[in-house]
Amino acid sequence: MIHDPIPRGDQPALPLFDDEALDIADYLRAEPDADDIHVDETRRQGIAALTLGAVGVVYGDIGTSPIYAFREALRATGTAVPGPPEVLGILSLLIWTLILIVTVKYVFVLLRADNRGEGGILALYTLVRLAAGKRSVPVLLLALGGAALFAGDAAITPAISVLSAVEGLGLILPSLTPVVLPVTLVILVTLFMVQRRGTASVAALFGPICIVWFGALAGLGLWHVADQPMVLAAFDPLWGGQFLLDHPGVAFVVLGAVFLAVTGGEALYADLGHFGRRPIMLAWFGLVLPALVLNYLGQGAMVLARPETAADSFFAMTPEAGLPFLVALATAATVIASQAVITGAFSMARGAVQLGFLPRLRIRHTAEGQSGQIYIGAVNWLLLGGVLWLVLSFGSSSALASAYGIAVTGTMVLTTLLGALYLVRSGRMRAPVAALVVAPVLGVELVFLASNALKIGDGGYVPVIVAAVIGFVMWAWWRGTQAMRARVLKLAIPVTVFVRMMRDSSVSVIPGTAFFLTGDPGIVPSALLHNIKHNRVLHEQTVLLTVETLRMPYATAEERVTVEPLGGCFLRLTLRFGFMETPNVSRAMSHARRAGLKFDVMASTFFLGRRRAVATGQGWELLMDRVYVALSRMAADPTDFYHLPRDRVVELGERVAI
Repeated sequence: MIHDPIPRGDQPALPLFDDEALDIADYLRAEPDADDIHVDETRRQGIAALTLGAVGVVYGDIGTSPIYAFREALRATGTAVPGPPEVLGILSLLIWTLILIVTVKYVFVLLRADNRGEGGILALYTLVRLAAGKRSVPVLLLALGGAALFAGDAAITPAISVLSAVEGLGLILPSLTPVVLPVTLVILVTLFMVQRRGTASVAALFGPICIVWFGALAGLGLWHVADQPMVLAAFDPLWGGQFLLDHPGVAFVVLGAVFLAVTGGEALYADLGHFGRRPIMLAWFGLVLPALVLNYLGQGAMVLARPETAADSFFAMTPEAGLPFLVALATAATVIASQAVITGAFSMARGAVQLGFLPRLRIRHTAEGQSGQIYIGAVNWLLLGGVLWLVLSFGSSSALASAYGIAVTGTMVLTTLLGALYLVRSGRMRAPVAALVVAPVLGVELVFLASNALKIGDGGYVPVIVAAVIGFVMWAWWRGTQAMRARVLKLAIPVTVFVRMMRDSSVSVIPGTAFFLTGDPGIVPSALLHNIKHNRVLHEQTVLLTVETLRMPYATAEERVTVEPLGGCFLRLTLRFGFMETPNVSRAMSHARRAGLKFDVMASTFFLGRRRAVATGQGWELLMDRVYVALSRMAADPTDFYHLPRDRVVELGERVAI
C-alpha cells in the first residue's frame, strides 16, 4: 500500500496541550494522574453543590420558557378576549406536558439509561450499539438525525431566549424599543466572544442567579394565583382535552406553542454525566417544576383578571417599579440558558468527532481538571453566525417561536425511539411490553411534532435546513471514512506477515524508539512502509500505536493502555479513550511506561501516515466523495488533535482513491 508520497512542510508551532507550551518529557516521565483518568464529579462534590449547579446549567433553557410559552399559546387561539375555557385549557396542556414529557420520560425513565454515568443521544446510541453487538445503519441514522437536530436547536435557543428577555426594555420605556435588536446583538456577540477564554470562572454564579430567577417565577405566580384561585382547576387534564375538542381549527397550532414549555428538556439527559441523576431529580421536584407551574398559573390568573395583559403576560406580572429588575434578571437567565446550549454543542461535537461522525476538530480545554470545559472554535463561530442571522432575519421572539419547536420535538422523538430500541435489545423488556410503555409518550411527541410541522412555512424550515445540512455532512464523513478504510484494507499488509518478513530482512536497525500511528492494529502503517522504502532503516524498538475510541464516554485506568510484543523489534501499543474524552497521547504515555514499555524520551520519534482521499465516484457518489475530500482537508492536524510532541513528529503522505 505504497502510493505517491505527498511532501509535507513544517507545521506551525502550536501548543502541545491546553494552549500551553509544555515539555513532553515532563509528561512521559510522570506517573498517571487524575487529570488523565476521568473522575466522576458527582463523587467529588456534595449533593447540595451538584443540585445548585444543575439548577444553573440543566434547567437554564426550560427555565426561560415562561417568558414566551403561555403568551404564544394564547396568541395561537386567535381569541381577542380569552376566557376560562381558553386560559384553563392552555394551562392544563402546559402542566401535563411538563409532567408527561419531562417528569415521566426524562426524570423517571431516561435518567436511568446512562452509559457509565453519561447521557445524551450519542450516549444512548452507543448503548444501543453495544446491546446489539453489531452496526445497524437505521440506528446510526437515528443518532445522526438527533445530533443534527440538536445543532438546529443550539442556534435558535440563544436567539429566542436573549431576544425575548431584551424585549422587556420596550415595556419599561416604549422609546427603548428601537434598541432591542442592537442590545440583543451586543449581548450575543459578547457571549460567543468570551467562549475561548472559558466560563469556569463565572459558572459558579449560574446556580445562584437561577435560584433567584426560579424564586421570582414562583413568587410572581403565587401573588397572582391568590387573586384568582380558580386557575388551580387547570390540574384537571379534562380542561386540556375539552379545549382541544372545542377548538379543532387551532388545536394543532396551539399545541405547537404549548411545546415551547418543554424546550430544554433534553438537557436533563444530556447533562447527566455532569451532575448525576439524584441532583437533577432534586432540582426538578424541589424547585424547577413548582416554580414553572406556579408561574404559568399566575400568568393565567392575571389574564383572567385583566385580559388586556395577554399580549405580554410574563412581564405584565410585575409592578411597573419592579419591571427593570425583572428584565435584567430575565436577561441574565437567558444568557445562562444560552451558555448551557453552547457548552452542550461543544460536547456534542466532541462526541461526534470521537465516534467518527465528524472530521477532527481542534478542541481546546479551558479549565484544568474539568473535562467538560472545552472550546471548539469552528462550532463557536458557526453558531454565532447562525444566531446573528436568525435575530436579524426574524426580528422578534414571536416570529422566532414559529421556528423553535420543530428541532426540539424531532430530537425528542428520535431519543424516544432509541430508548425503545435500547430497552428491547438490552433485554430489559420484551418488544410488546416496550411498545406499550413507549407508545403513550411517543404518541404525544408525534402529535407535537406534527403541530410544529405546520410552522415550516413560517420559519420552521430554518432548523430543518440546518439539521439537513449537518446530517448530510455527518453522513458524508462517516461514509467516506468507511470507504477509505475498505480501500486501505484491500492493499494492506497484515502485521503478522510483515513481522515474519522482517526477521530475515537486510534493513538496517538503528537505535531509538519509533512510534507509528495506525488506525487499524492488524495492518502495517503506511508510514512504516514509506520509512523502510525510502530510508531502509528500522528502529531497535518499533511501536505500532493505535488510538482507539471506546463506545463508552470515558476509559478507566485499566482500559487506557495495552502493550503487546509482536516479535523482534516490534510491539503494539493501544491507547484507549472514551468518546467524551479528548485523546492526549503525550499524557497517556505515562500509563504505557507503567505497563512495561521502555523508551528514551530524547531518542523517540512519532511517525504519521497522512492519507489524502481522491474522489473517483460517479453521480451522487461523486458528490459525496467530494464532500468527504473537502472535509478531510479542513480537519485539524493530527499532531494537535492527538496532542503529540510537535518537535518529534514526522509525517509521510499518500493518495488513496475512494
